[in-house]
Amino acid sequence: MKRKTPFVPMLPGVLLGCGILLAAPVAAPPLAAQSAARQPTTGPIARYDMRAGTVAGTPMGQRPSMASMLGGGGGGAQVQHELYLRLGSSQPAQGSPKADHFIPEGMAMGRSLALVTPREERHVEEGFPEGRRPQGRMLIFWGCGEHAGPGQPVVIDFSRLAQGQVPPGLWTSTILRDWGPTLENSKTFGRWPSEDGKYVKPDSALPGPHRVVANYAPPIAFTLAKDFMAPLSTRLTGLPSGAKILAWNAIPDATGYFATMFGGQMGPNGQMGDMVMWSSSASRQFGGGLGDWLSPAQVAGLVANRTVIAPASHSCAIPAEAIKAAGQFRTGSLAAFGPQEDFAYPPRPADPRATWNIQWTARIRHRSMTTWMDMPGMEGMGRYGQGGDDPRRQQDCRPRRGLGGIMGGMIGGGGGC
Repeated sequence: MKRKTPFVPMLPGVLLGCGILLAAPVAAPPLAAQSAARQPTTGPIARYDMRAGTVAGTPMGQRPSMASMLGGGGGGAQVQHELYLRLGSSQPAQGSPKADHFIPEGMAMGRSLALVTPREERHVEEGFPEGRRPQGRMLIFWGCGEHAGPGQPVVIDFSRLAQGQVPPGLWTSTILRDWGPTLENSKTFGRWPSEDGKYVKPDSALPGPHRVVANYAPPIAFTLAKDFMAPLSTRLTGLPSGAKILAWNAIPDATGYFATMFGGQMGPNGQMGDMVMWSSSASRQFGGGLGDWLSPAQVAGLVANRTVIAPASHSCAIPAEAIKAAGQFRTGSLAAFGPQEDFAYPPRPADPRATWNIQWTARIRHRSMTTWMDMPGMEGMGRYGQGGDDPRRQQDCRPRRGLGGIMGGMIGGGGGC
């Protein structure tokens, strides 16, 4: 679960059965639009956030199955969807907190999804798992090009850092994560996935009417038009210089792309030696909100300053120096940021001097991601299926261990548990 495009007045709400008020979509985040117009507002009482993702490849921090490794590069790789729901309200619950999201039939997940109120939240934090850090050094590269730009690599010597300390400035501070409603910023809070045994299926479809009914928030209703984004597929091609071209398929509705690569050299006795990080940003940008769901307006600014690759581009050269430093085992990710739909109730008053008493806002953000591996004997194989993965993996927030866990933690994407 962030937007600043020109605001288009909402159509009047439609009264539905059971007292549900359906809001028409807004063309920009209601709060951003009202801020620009300087219209007095109150609320919202409730905020609802949806994040819908398409995932191809092996999730970072997990070991790929043999079936998925052998299935790399082909068109038959399995694709999963992920969905995160978050409801925050300024009102206390009437009794024990209870909230349900009633979904369209096309989602094939039953009649509704129950949002649970946790006692505590455990976010995916950027850093080294369980306070540990790798040995040796970290070499940092960035930018698309056959050769690394001036000033690269930046070298961080872990022996000079305190145990568990994250190097200052390693992760971007200009692109912040936006979790939307949280346990900390809400009087009452609910989320899904929960322990209801349900998970999003590869053929689940989002478009259609959605309703959220809770005993701590006004009734919410909206109709989604956008479905899950198409899956990404990547391919690596070597150049005589030692650089590699990372290429991918065009994704409809993509607003921009962001790629990363991680690798490492093994030290004595099997210990981790030098580690390598690379991102496609023209400036040194890693982690933070770049591993999240970003709004089209935010992505447009990042495309303009070349942090994010423009949607018309479908390839990026990974510098030869980064490839060489990363050793024989390299793994990476590619994200396609997507569209957003916003809703609010009641409609914004036509009179800019009238106070807009907002009962609720809702938004859904989209993203498509894939991961890839590059090692001897696997040339050109960029896409990996998930044949051995549990589709309920999005509920797994356990600490990640080993080299794969460290790399997964560095990417910092997905999650929301």
